[in-house]
Amino acid sequence: MEKRYFEELDISTSLLGFGAMRLPLTEDGKIDEPLAEKMLDLAIANGVNYIDTAYPYHNGDSEPFVGRVLKKYARDSFFLATKLPQWLIKNLDDAKRIFEEQLVRLQTDYVDFYLLHSMDWKAFERMVSYGVVAYLQDLKKEGKIRYLGFSFHSSYEDFEKMLTYTDWDFCQLQYNYLDTEDQAGQRGYDLTEKLAVPLIVMEPIKGGSLAQLPPDLENKLKSLDSEASSASYALRWVGSHDNVKVILSGMSTLEQVEDNLKTFKNFKPLDKKEAKTVLEISNIMKSRAGNGCTGCKYCMPCPFGVDIPGNFSLWNKYRMFQNFEAVKNSWQNEASQKERPLSCTECGRCVPLCPQHIDIPSDLKRAQQELSSPQC
Repeated sequence: MEKRYFEELDISTSLLGFGAMRLPLTEDGKIDEPLAEKMLDLAIANGVNYIDTAYPYHNGDSEPFVGRVLKKYARDSFFLATKLPQWLIKNLDDAKRIFEEQLVRLQTDYVDFYLLHSMDWKAFERMVSYGVVAYLQDLKKEGKIRYLGFSFHSSYEDFEKMLTYTDWDFCQLQYNYLDTEDQAGQRGYDLTEKLAVPLIVMEPIKGGSLAQLPPDLENKLKSLDSEASSASYALRWVGSHDNVKVILSGMSTLEQVEDNLKTFKNFKPLDKKEAKTVLEISNIMKSRAGNGCTGCKYCMPCPFGVDIPGNFSLWNKYRMFQNFEAVKNSWQNEASQKERPLSCTECGRCVPLCPQHIDIPSDLKRAQQELSSPQC
């Protein structure tokens, strides 16, 4: 199993991390615990020693499941990561209560990697004002937290402010070959490298999307190696970056575990030809997007309730992956129908606000037409 060394922390973790967010389910929507335990045991038996969960995963069932399975193993044989759900924190007592609950759920006296979950700058300012950050730093001094960091889903500007606010032990970003310009993106990775902050990567396969490429792009990878999966190239692209210490994979099947183990037990960074092909695939997919919306939300809020960046995100994903199933559930969600393009009155208020100079009303019409009558 490929290992990565954290210089400042003087520890080594498996490059593959087991993410307990998308565990297999039974028909009633609960975790299929026998199968999930078999998957986790297989990963650990093959050298995976970084296990990642969070308070809300699987409606709160992930942490207790992970805690029960890991109880079979020596506590110093693995690194356990979990997260504080900042959106549930209204005061310092909330943070204290949830952390103590997590220790009980996980059947442990300490957490190795503890993260402020899904942060942006406003959320971080709240955590600072409530005294939560200082509290977590105190827990680190007590040994109840070994390493303190945060996971992040916002702009590069927010990320830079957070990363330079204090001395973090690590941070966690969404990073894959298609999202280099989204959220913190490539600039975020470069900053972690510059500041020598170890990076944990989430969504390396973009929620599974990069494991199911359109046939013409899939064939480009098959021409390199007919036996290698599309997912393996996405994972190897991420792992080819030196400051990436752990790549989290939210595995849902035993086959996914086996494929990932195959990738990481004999890990090889992408060679020049492979890297060129992956870049070509990324560029082709981006060229198929309907427009250049970056999700900056400068156009929001829409006075008529249209989720402009949300609609464009679904439309662009549909076009890039040429697969309506990838967006069907989100597009047809009854709760969000008032946010769809049909609510647009073409008032034009959003147009001058767009830094990309997108003709938003016109593109919303195109998105509605294409997603209402999908061709693939």
